[in-house]
Amino acid sequence: MKYYETVLLRSSAPTLTYSSQQSLEIGSVVSVPLKTTVKEALVTKEVEKPEFDTAEITSVSDRYYNAHQMEIAKFISEYYFSSFGEAISLFLPCPVGVDLRVDPLAKNKITNPLVYQGQTHRSAPTLTPIQQKAYENILKKDKALLFGVTGSGKTEIFISLFSKMLEEGKTSIFLMPEISLTPQMEKRLKVYFDDSVAMWHSKLTKKKKESILEGIEEGTVRIVAGARSALFVPLKNLGLIVVDEEHDDSYKAMTRPRYHARDVAVLMGKKLGAKVLLASATPSMGSYHKYDVVKLGKPYVQTQKNYEFISGDRINHTILDAIHRHYKAGDQSLLFLPTRGNFKYLYCESCGKTHLCPYCSVGMALHRKYKHLKCHYCNFTEAIVDTCTQCGHTPLKSERMGTVEAIEVISEAVEGIAVEQFDKDSITTAKKLKEALTRFETGESQLLLGTQMLSKGHDYANITLSVIMGLDYILGLADYRARERAMSLLFQIAGRSGRAKEAQVIVQTGDPEFFQTYLADYELFIKDELAFLEMADYPPFVSLARILIAHKDEAKAGKITLDTVTKLKAFKEIEIVGSGKAPIERIANKFRFNILLRAKNRVPLLKALHAVDCREIEIDFDPVEFS
Repeated sequence: MKYYETVLLRSSAPTLTYSSQQSLEIGSVVSVPLKTTVKEALVTKEVEKPEFDTAEITSVSDRYYNAHQMEIAKFISEYYFSSFGEAISLFLPCPVGVDLRVDPLAKNKITNPLVYQGQTHRSAPTLTPIQQKAYENILKKDKALLFGVTGSGKTEIFISLFSKMLEEGKTSIFLMPEISLTPQMEKRLKVYFDDSVAMWHSKLTKKKKESILEGIEEGTVRIVAGARSALFVPLKNLGLIVVDEEHDDSYKAMTRPRYHARDVAVLMGKKLGAKVLLASATPSMGSYHKYDVVKLGKPYVQTQKNYEFISGDRINHTILDAIHRHYKAGDQSLLFLPTRGNFKYLYCESCGKTHLCPYCSVGMALHRKYKHLKCHYCNFTEAIVDTCTQCGHTPLKSERMGTVEAIEVISEAVEGIAVEQFDKDSITTAKKLKEALTRFETGESQLLLGTQMLSKGHDYANITLSVIMGLDYILGLADYRARERAMSLLFQIAGRSGRAKEAQVIVQTGDPEFFQTYLADYELFIKDELAFLEMADYPPFVSLARILIAHKDEAKAGKITLDTVTKLKAFKEIEIVGSGKAPIERIANKFRFNILLRAKNRVPLLKALHAVDCREIEIDFDPVEFS
């Protein structure tokens, strides 16, 4: 009889010891009995016979985690404060007998790079001299940041790099923010790589995932494109990881393990000897500061963009006239409302209080389409109320325009226009996304109206008007990156228009001077902002961590916070920036407290956090969300 330590997959449970009649490899995936159920576990090491009785491993699967996967998972669990069982479960295990570092197919000499594994590929696109120079620069570096203005042809460079990897018998991972898994990008990749490319994301069926994994094992799937989970597919002989729109916050997981896919991609590249390319038109401050920058400074097609700054926070005559004019000219438009800011809250004119969720200290969002109020934190729903629960005043008023109301206002003012609602309420599946974009692409709808989703990688030649509302709301967020988020959004949304002809950009803000300074040069903004961040002691010049405490008993939550702060005070190299009630004080009937920490170096900060880590607190290292 042999004895093994195991960790339960997808679990924060401690290490458990089991016995087995057969010898097992470290990394084997096994089934183990636990109380009345059977769980999946990973064998981490062989041990001597323990002093206590052990249950026997039920069965051994035909999949395993290799040494590289386990090493990277160990880093993720320690750096992002999760259990090893949670971290290793991000990865998809390999079939037994396959080593990820060695691809048997890569040993074959490829006489014709365009015919690979029986599949014929189109040759890579012809690059402009500017693109060619950037491409050659990237080839010289292990990791780099491609800083290319919107419409400069970054995708052509990615395709050229994927082609080169195919020629060398290597595989590639192409990461995009979730909603950028547009049919458009899939179509472009399929033109060049046919069935060698597979799209991977959370909305795939189990059957489709199994079919892709089969293709990876057989060597027919050589490029996996998708959201952050695509980083963990078991590709053999990985040569390249591309992280497009690297500035996007959706690369950061909001549940344990709270990893950042961009940073894990850089680590994986180093461990597996793969090249890593980050890319964005509005790079994050950290990436610009840390990595070698390769620039694409000019759009592929040079067009004129005319900016107009207007005041207010509603859809006014200036906006409606512009939409009407572009619609009548046979062109298409895009209108942006900020997430959260676009939720319509009920408030009392008499006492000024917002109608709050009874379980969370946030306003209940008004959903006129469904005739109800909904909390966007705990999903509590109730009928629309008309009387103030604080002072009894009636009627209640609503602030800020929602997407549905915006569509009503525009449809009433611009006769005949078809508006495509583009937000998380309407785009709930990959199919709905495809249908909405197809309608817009074919000209069936003329205005794309929605939230953050609009900023992510859509490329349509007929958009000649971008309207950006609510930038001041983003600028006013309690977040040290508020200026960066507002500026990035302006550039991203403006960049969706004028791809092929002259365009107009209307920006609604009370602070036009701030935005106007940088319109011609995002890099100037980065340099000024980095100087500000260095002076103010914010990342990338320091490391930040956030501790979140949530408990049904407010006094208990307060005590845990106080005790944690007391323990942290013993660590002299870290600064407690603040502690107390979280900006959103209650979610799902739990009282929430925050502790924000910073340190010049991450090592002492990690050390301090590991010293206080326990089940009662949640640690977010390198946080991007502070509410």
